[in-house]
Amino acid sequence: MPDAEPKFEDRRFDPDLTPFHDLAKQLAGAFGYTADLDLDGKLAQLLRLRVAQLNTCSYCLILHSKAARDQDIETAKIDNLASWWESDLYSPPERAALAYCDALTAGKGRDFQPVHDEVAEHFSQKEIAEMAAIVINMNLWTRLKLAQGATPVFER
Repeated sequence: MPDAEPKFEDRRFDPDLTPFHDLAKQLAGAFGYTADLDLDGKLAQLLRLRVAQLNTCSYCLILHSKAARDQDIETAKIDNLASWWESDLYSPPERAALAYCDALTAGKGRDFQPVHDEVAEHFSQKEIAEMAAIVINMNLWTRLKLAQGATPVFER
């Protein structure tokens, strides 16, 4: 029997009270999990899920874990993503991209150049730009969902 899908309650505020939510939706259309990008789709999805883990966003964790499974990403990669650096499950390009994701999410500029240099060994400038946009978009969404109090609940 499949798991029940949770619903989400906004327990702090309605995000549609300002135009910000519509702007965020436009970014999601361009760089979210349904976007058509040059960057490999499975890698893009791992990056989205990794940001959700780093920012502990319940909404994003549920959404992007399901999207990763739907894209047939290996279960072990999904399960091990929280400690990706301690694993040989990820290819050198995936490891560089995940390090880039972690560094960009942390936002520490003085430590960023070596991480960028490593990712540039594996990806084109366009792919790096898309990677940055995916990570920045996800950081926006995780913070929006935190602020609005998006809380998963099972219907009773």
